[in-house]
Amino acid sequence: MEPRIKLLIADYENELSDNIRSFLKENTDIELIGTYTDGKCAWEAILQHKPDVILINMFLPIIDGLGLMEKVNKITINKPRAICFSAVQNDFMVRQMFALGVSYYAVLPIEVDILMQRVTDIFNDVAVNELKPSSPPAKPAAASKAEEQITSILLSIGIPANIKGYQYLREAVKLAIADADIVNKITKELYPQIARRFDTTASKVERAVRHAIDVAWNRGRIKNMNEIFGIEIYSHNDRPTNGEFIALVADRIRLSNSHIKLR
Repeated sequence: MEPRIKLLIADYENELSDNIRSFLKENTDIELIGTYTDGKCAWEAILQHKPDVILINMFLPIIDGLGLMEKVNKITINKPRAICFSAVQNDFMVRQMFALGVSYYAVLPIEVDILMQRVTDIFNDVAVNELKPSSPPAKPAAASKAEEQITSILLSIGIPANIKGYQYLREAVKLAIADADIVNKITKELYPQIARRFDTTASKVERAVRHAIDVAWNRGRIKNMNEIFGIEIYSHNDRPTNGEFIALVADRIRLSNSHIKLR
């Protein structure tokens, strides 16, 4: 009898996990160890249960998918195989994950039976087409594409999706893409606009954005930042101001999507 595959899921949303759980009631080849809703709990469970395969949502709170894979990649004995999934397919993000040893990148939505077949395939060392999703996602509108790029950049440099500064930075970059001059009026216009949107104060927005940038620098993802911009512009001890960071990300996205207008 073939050994059962021990599967662990790291996903903060319930729908996919519930569908997998239902599917596995009829499949005796895969044993679901558990579902963990943040990267920290998932990492602790990986160390404890030693799964064969893990499914990782890219946008996990506390420790995101990239951070979790960085930890998994350091395991030297019985390292689990990994499948990452997301509704976003960004070339830079995909390259980062495969560099860390991910076996398959699934673009949502994906049928559960196909995803479980991928689990079985990588457990049995069957080659899978790493970059090709089971069904191509719908082509995003220009604004959606820009938002995906913002998300990819922020996560790639280590800003956790669960902190307030992440959401404020997303909104700040969108505003700066639409109006480059707003960064020169950061305290009078940009922070207040974000504060109104999130029902908070401009000073709290400023502090949360500063904290988010500091978190990224403390995580040491400066190499990722420099790779995104294609030049060595920052070191660990040389971190940008809030306005500089927002302007850089906005300019990077604006240059590659000159036709985009965000509101």
